[in-house]
Amino acid sequence: MIHWLKQEWMTLASKYTGDQQLISTYWNDIEMYYTSKGRYYHNLTHIYNMLKQAETIVNDIDDYDAFRFSIWYHDIIYNSTKKNNEVKSAEFARNRLKSFNFDKKRIEIVDNLIKSTEKHTVILNKNHDNAYLLDIDLSILGTNWEAYQTYIKNIRKEYAIYPDFMYKKGRKKAMQHFLERESIYFTQLYQNKFETQARQNIEREISTL
Repeated sequence: MIHWLKQEWMTLASKYTGDQQLISTYWNDIEMYYTSKGRYYHNLTHIYNMLKQAETIVNDIDDYDAFRFSIWYHDIIYNSTKKNNEVKSAEFARNRLKSFNFDKKRIEIVDNLIKSTEKHTVILNKNHDNAYLLDIDLSILGTNWEAYQTYIKNIRKEYAIYPDFMYKKGRKKAMQHFLERESIYFTQLYQNKFETQARQNIEREISTL
């Protein structure tokens, strides 16, 4: 997986700079952040799964490279005790992409795509890119119960600093929010694939909290 990810990064970044040392440095940053201590779910496996899903919908994405850069950087900053992870991740992405030959307007797109993951609400609606990014990010919710259990266990580990009574209250509120939405997923494709299972999983999880 690591080899595939590195190759994907190198190929994408090489389209916007010929500085191989810079590309390698930025890859090392990505690997360091996503493999840092406490990353049980928001890690390189999560990025890998999102990038693999992106490949299956490439024809539906308007700006595929901006979309992929958004995947790469959307969780680069992740601290379970902070509430500004998405803003910080967007800032991190902006700083990196500024050193590439990447158009300013496209950097703004990446910035907004990453920020949209904070409340999982579509910010950019001129195309389906934002909707697909959010749906891919939440695809784990619609997997089978065994995979979902592994997911919630890993999330709990990331929030290990909090005692059960605090964690369960916060988690229940967050998951209840998804159930109250008209639909968890924004695109027809993901609604068809994951909506029913995701709601069943969330309801089952809430019943254990």
